[in-house]
Amino acid sequence: MLAERIIAGPISGPDGREKVEDLLGGHQGLAELVRRHTTVHGLLAGIAEGSPYLWRLITTKPDRLERLLSHAPETERDAALIRCRSAAAASDEAALMSALRLAKQDIALLTALADLGGVWNVPVVTAALSDLADIALQSGLQFLLRAEAAKGRFVAAGDDPQEGSGLIVLAMGKHGARELNYSSDIDIVVFYDRERAPLADGTDAASFFSRLVQRLARIMQERTADGYVFRTDLRLRPDPGSTPVAISVEAAISYYESVGQNWERAAMLKARPCAGDIEAAGSFLKEMVPFIWRKYLDYAAIADIHAMKRQIHVHRGHGQIAVEGHNLKLGRGGIREIEFFVQTQQLVAGGRIPSLRVRGTEEALAELVRGGWISEDVQCELVDAYRYLRGLEHRLQMVADEQTHSLPSDEEKISRFARFAGYADRDELAASLQPCLETVQGHYERLFEDAPPLDASIGSLVFTGEEDDPETLMTLSKLGFSDPAQVAALVRGWHHGRTPATRSARARELLTELVPALLHAFGRTSDPNLALRAFDRLLERLSAGIELFAILRSNGGFLGLIADALGTAPRIAEVVSKRPHVLDVVFEPAFFSRLPTMEELAERLDRSLSEASAYEEVLDRARIFGQEQRVLIGMRVLSGTIGADAAGAAYARLADLLINRLHRAVAEQMASAHGRVPGAQSCVLAMGKLGGREMTAASDLDLILIYEHPDDALESDGPRPLATAQYHARMTQRLIAALSAPTSEGALYEVDLRLRPSGRSGPLATRLRAFQDYQASEAWTWEHMALTRARPISGPQDFQQTVLTSVMDVLQRPRDVGKAATDVRAMRERLKTEREARTHWDLKYSPGGLIDLEFLAQYLQLVHGRTHPGILKTATFAVFDAAGEAGLISAGDTEILQSATRLQHNLTQVLRLCLTGPFDPETASAGLRALLARQGEVPDFASLDAELRDQQQRVQEVVARIIPG
Repeated sequence: MLAERIIAGPISGPDGREKVEDLLGGHQGLAELVRRHTTVHGLLAGIAEGSPYLWRLITTKPDRLERLLSHAPETERDAALIRCRSAAAASDEAALMSALRLAKQDIALLTALADLGGVWNVPVVTAALSDLADIALQSGLQFLLRAEAAKGRFVAAGDDPQEGSGLIVLAMGKHGARELNYSSDIDIVVFYDRERAPLADGTDAASFFSRLVQRLARIMQERTADGYVFRTDLRLRPDPGSTPVAISVEAAISYYESVGQNWERAAMLKARPCAGDIEAAGSFLKEMVPFIWRKYLDYAAIADIHAMKRQIHVHRGHGQIAVEGHNLKLGRGGIREIEFFVQTQQLVAGGRIPSLRVRGTEEALAELVRGGWISEDVQCELVDAYRYLRGLEHRLQMVADEQTHSLPSDEEKISRFARFAGYADRDELAASLQPCLETVQGHYERLFEDAPPLDASIGSLVFTGEEDDPETLMTLSKLGFSDPAQVAALVRGWHHGRTPATRSARARELLTELVPALLHAFGRTSDPNLALRAFDRLLERLSAGIELFAILRSNGGFLGLIADALGTAPRIAEVVSKRPHVLDVVFEPAFFSRLPTMEELAERLDRSLSEASAYEEVLDRARIFGQEQRVLIGMRVLSGTIGADAAGAAYARLADLLINRLHRAVAEQMASAHGRVPGAQSCVLAMGKLGGREMTAASDLDLILIYEHPDDALESDGPRPLATAQYHARMTQRLIAALSAPTSEGALYEVDLRLRPSGRSGPLATRLRAFQDYQASEAWTWEHMALTRARPISGPQDFQQTVLTSVMDVLQRPRDVGKAATDVRAMRERLKTEREARTHWDLKYSPGGLIDLEFLAQYLQLVHGRTHPGILKTATFAVFDAAGEAGLISAGDTEILQSATRLQHNLTQVLRLCLTGPFDPETASAGLRALLARQGEVPDFASLDAELRDQQQRVQEVVARIIPG
């Protein structure tokens, strides 16, 4: 039995042990089992303390835990896989999805117990997860094909309609190698063989199989009350931005033979038939052998391999070995370096040595030893490092079932994780981890120490002479440029030194080598011509281009990111073209590893403001700093380094700081001109998106300025005294101007004061006593709803706390639930009338969109804030999280609301970054649609559109259940 074999576990404290005792108190059989095996108690205590996800799986079904502990893990694994396979016989799609998800829960908990308990090693754990993915895909396909056969569109032969179906499903990456992470996506590519497919007459194969694959992806990854099976990524197929999710074998072979890239060869190393027509898949992979395993490699192909190696780090900036925040996958010395160490040598030699054509990392290392490519010592060190890093990666992902690879940056969180990983503290973890990373890095760097320079061979690109080269124009058109002649003229101008950045001979030499990769990168953006023109404007503002060209030439990842920024995000392109030096920060190795803290931002801003000689210069420097920092946040969003929650918090952190410093500057200006009001204090209250830390690149600032003073302080004490109310109204006016008035450096933010008491008719600044009286006796329900997002951000700390206490007093007052519900519904109906959503892509006002989510969160806070003050959070997602934990809404509804909030915030971040107007799916560029799909964690835009509709519908149903009437 599993309980007898457990020999290890996380390090726990009193909290964890107390949680276990509480659990055991209500389950006698489980308690007796744990008492007999003391190591199990320690393991469970460590899970209770370190993994909310696993502890939820345990506490929701304690009987399952008892069953898993009472039998051999291999027996329980096989039984779960059998249940997963049996799901294909489900009566309907909902039953299928539920069965698959329950099997996933069993495997997830079992593998975690066996992994943490020292019962199974990494290969056994990853094989179990990979088997689950295979069988889940097979069950889903069986179900779907049977359903199509019942409708007469498909002719099924035998018990398993997959056999002879002509449908080829290949597992890629870690799934293909049977090395799935604990919380991994599965990468699959799907092809179909028209000649084999037994489709009914009149059935179009392309649309039939594409619809089938989209449904399969939804079955796998849609989040329900039972969770999900696997997030499913279909983007490794040929040209994913313009091809359907299922591609014919003929089209695929033609693509790979004509335009297949070396990175696609590397991806195909691990391709493995995992579902569908296995015989057809074998035939396809046999045809792919000449593409994947070439007998000879030309110089350009070898250069591409080395370029891929360099881009691992430059694309995401993982340039240094560290502990806090280190990415175990992409960081220096990480898992990707081991995999690339293996894959590169396979690509180089596998064409001549068939024994190297294996999928598993450890298996390939063994073959490299047998072939004399590496020593046994290297093999042992890399296998040990691989298992160690994968084990740590699994523990990271067990914490919250998130596909994360980065260690926590926060001191408390890294210490907690170290204990969960079995270490006494952070230092003990570091002492184990750092030597491992250094060993991997050493082997990796030695392998590539003679790397050739990057060379991109993408077709004829000749820019000499004055006439356009016809083949060059064809290449530019193929790359995606709508006006090739304009591009050719622009590049010729660079070569002729027509901008300051290209006037030196060395700059032009570097540019000559860079241009192919540059054009290729810009060609992949949503608007290649726009991106190239923005880059040209950037060059016009540079006094010299050598440094920029050298960095871009050696860092393909930065080049791609800058191309995305210039070609997809006009807000970023505008600032970068005006201030090229903002890119200096992007090139720093630590840029992508973490966001700057408030302290780091404050130090940089204060250093800049301290050099200002006049108030006007303070405003200009604040604008420069704010615009540049917003660009850097946006580039992190584009690169996928941070999600919506982190971006919203980063934008808000920046705004908090700028408001705080400008509030101080304005106060000093007022004191110089009018003196100070004796004993007076003022506080800036953030509202709306800023208060909720959910800002985007285009958010304005909803603010209220609150002040207080002794009753006998009637006016300021300066040479030109002002009455107290007038003094603070003038201060508010100056603060608005400091934030929003255009100077030579533009404006910082739009500012909205309409949420102050009495709105536009009320005074600009509000005395605290008047604020309290208004909220107690005059404020409408919608004003209290708005107050749920109130957050003091500037002013003396004690006064900020006083204001916050006043806000909490309002939110915790007794309420008439019926009236609150009526008022919330009326407010929503009024908004529907005034701001009717054009489509479901109007994410703010669409039914089930952000307004509905925010209103629901605010309603919950108003009616439950008195009895459950823990839900009084300013962020929508946090409110639902707290409400779910408090039992105010069901676990299923919590999951629906959080999923919808996360998705629509993610999409909003991208849309506000990339557009200045409304989003129209019909006219949106392919690049933007692909970026949105990536943010939505779905295979393509069609899937995203369907997912968005579905989630908004679910939100409407939840709102209708929770708000009476």
